[in-house]
Amino acid sequence: MTGGPGPEVSRRLGYLLKHAQLQMNELTTRALAPYGIDGRELAVLLVLAACEPASQQQAAQRLGIDRTTMVALLDALQGKGLVARHPHAGDRRRNVTELTDAGHDTLRRASTASDAAEREFLAPLTPRAARQLRNSLLALVTRPGSQQS
Repeated sequence: MTGGPGPEVSRRLGYLLKHAQLQMNELTTRALAPYGIDGRELAVLLVLAACEPASQQQAAQRLGIDRTTMVALLDALQGKGLVARHPHAGDRRRNVTELTDAGHDTLRRASTASDAAEREFLAPLTPRAARQLRNSLLALVTRPGSQQS
């Protein structure tokens, strides 16, 4: 057996997307490890920072994840001291979620590290090709009928 699946497989879009995602995930995981968070937790921090204060449900909707998963992510982030939850002033049934000072600091430093991981991943491409890749992927995942739209 040779070293790889051969061109019949390695030129298939599904194969390429999967392996690109695996490489990007490995770089991101390594970059975020010093901050004690993973890529999903970074995404939650980014969403919360963009729309603070937000309900758990609003944050889950923005990320396209179910409520149970969001609660687990927020529990983990709260356990790390990065987010705080308290009842909404106008609706006691809702929890408002905000970044703590440590959460803001972690978000700032982790975002810088994540950006560096993206640059490392895209380094084989020209800046124009990297922008084109990002824009093409954005068009695919935000088109009407896609799960992320």
